[in-house]
Amino acid sequence: MDIKQLRYFVTITEEGQITRAAKRLHMAQPPLSRQLILLEQELGVTLLERNGHNLELTEAGKLLYNRAQSILNQLDQTITDIKGTGEGLHGVLSIGTYVSCIPHLTGRIHYFRQQYPLVHFKLWEGGPFYLREHLEKRNIEIAILKLPLKMNNISMIRLPGEPFVLVMPGDWDIPISTKTAIRMKDIAEIPLLMLHVYGDRERSYHETVIHECRRYDFEPNIVCECPNVSVILSLIIAGIGASILPKNFVSSHLSTNVKVVDILDFPTQAETAVIWLKDRRLSESALRFIETFQTE
Repeated sequence: MDIKQLRYFVTITEEGQITRAAKRLHMAQPPLSRQLILLEQELGVTLLERNGHNLELTEAGKLLYNRAQSILNQLDQTITDIKGTGEGLHGVLSIGTYVSCIPHLTGRIHYFRQQYPLVHFKLWEGGPFYLREHLEKRNIEIAILKLPLKMNNISMIRLPGEPFVLVMPGDWDIPISTKTAIRMKDIAEIPLLMLHVYGDRERSYHETVIHECRRYDFEPNIVCECPNVSVILSLIIAGIGASILPKNFVSSHLSTNVKVVDILDFPTQAETAVIWLKDRRLSESALRFIETFQTE
């Protein structure tokens, strides 16, 4: 088994057909099929099974696919690092982030592109569980996500906490006793749109908001749950409901059609961290990018 066979196998898996894979690899179909057969014979297992017109991974195939992706990513990064020696930073820097953490990235990417114009970014967006999985698979070098986090073997930089605010349609009256802020009791009857990352294993933002509502002796009036913050904001603009969101994220998506109101007695702050694997040798680009957080 060699690197070329692994690349062939990964391509066949991603395309789902020998014909499409051969076209993508700019080679004829028969030799590609032969390489798959040789690989299966060497390992003594079936890696792909036909399902109609497509090929699907067996359990052995899934294991090899995950390992092959990791090996090929490490190889590509090694080649990039070696070529970059003495030539300045360049190549691809893969970063995972949750959508509400994007404000921590925008200014840094702009700065980094000015300093290192040959560095290109690949962003992976998803919830904490999704980001942890791709960090462990080494598809990404750095992840920026919300805390708390249960994960071993990581290094971490905690970023400054940010308050939660109530975001509501611009034409709604604010149910307050002051003109600039509200208290939790004022939220009891408001229809809420909840950010909920389904299937995540940590205590989520969703649970945090519910916990705070119950501390003030009311159940939140939840009318919709959604894992995407951008969709939540669209629903707010449409007048469907209001939401409790991190202030920094909302500030970067301000619209004349929404109101942002401080919550005086919501004690929990949104905590964000930059993480990376302790046992992974990071690229020079990743190390330089992490340095931009250490100065914060």
